[in-house]
Amino acid sequence: MRLLALPMTLLVIAVLIYLLVMVIRGGRPASGAVGAPRWETDTVMENGWTLIVIRKVVPGRNGPVEVSRQTVRAIKDDDPNWDELYRQGMAEARNRVSTLEIESG
Repeated sequence: MRLLALPMTLLVIAVLIYLLVMVIRGGRPASGAVGAPRWETDTVMENGWTLIVIRKVVPGRNGPVEVSRQTVRAIKDDDPNWDELYRQGMAEARNRVSTLEIESG
């Protein structure tokens, strides 16, 4: 019986420490994620290009955390049809976000 007393005591102490840590953290996962992932549209300007992207983000303690990104369209900044291409790209991005949200829900 004494042989089992020490391992059982250590197990109980480990469980209590784990519960204490979870209470202090508020029950949130260690990764910093505090909510369900969602898809959103975004625009990135870099090196003379406008990139229309969709991003999968999870709410974090310090703001959204990006976990995935897909480029929908890349438009050269000096393209004469930039406005029309941008509108088309954003419509495509919104459509893709809708599809991904439906599939993941």
